[in-house]
Amino acid sequence: MINRFRSMTLAGIAAMALALTAFGLATAPAATGAGLRNCVDVTGPQSGRVGCYELVWANGIEYRMTFSNTRFSGSAPQELDAFYVVGAQTDRPQGAPPNTFAHDHVVRDVPQQNHGQYTTKLQGFFVLCSGQGIVSGACVPSWSSLGGDPLPFATTVNGQPLTSTSVVESAASAGDVALVNLGPGAVIVGTISGH
Repeated sequence: MINRFRSMTLAGIAAMALALTAFGLATAPAATGAGLRNCVDVTGPQSGRVGCYELVWANGIEYRMTFSNTRFSGSAPQELDAFYVVGAQTDRPQGAPPNTFAHDHVVRDVPQQNHGQYTTKLQGFFVLCSGQGIVSGACVPSWSSLGGDPLPFATTVNGQPLTSTSVVESAASAGDVALVNLGPGAVIVGTISGH
């Protein structure tokens, strides 16, 4: 699925993104009586050790996706589902300061035959407005710095929110956004267990 779309691998951005917990999965909470915490809320030595959750968009609906760990250590299959990191879609971003930049996540539609549940291996991608998308006005960026020059994270394309993979991938096909592959260090396993 992902191989159909133009993607760029920018190792420098990926390394920086992972180091800065740019998409909120390089941190994980300690096991406490409070249950799982949002991945972006935990920093320090507990990072990447136990499960956490992130909110994600799938077909315009917000779900809670849990991660047993923040890195997949097995042999990654050739085809991975995308874990898109986009600009914030609402005034309550799924990932926010102080531990990360304001952003949201988009994953494929939840298979209906699974009754709102699925587990999948995911490849991290930044969704950035392309030069074409910015110049034409088709893509509205949210400029966010990951420690260097700000990057134009896509928030809308042609007035549409980026809350489904079909919109993200259509915008990529049209050249209005660039999908930046965060590389093999950004393969994770996520589970949605109902709406």
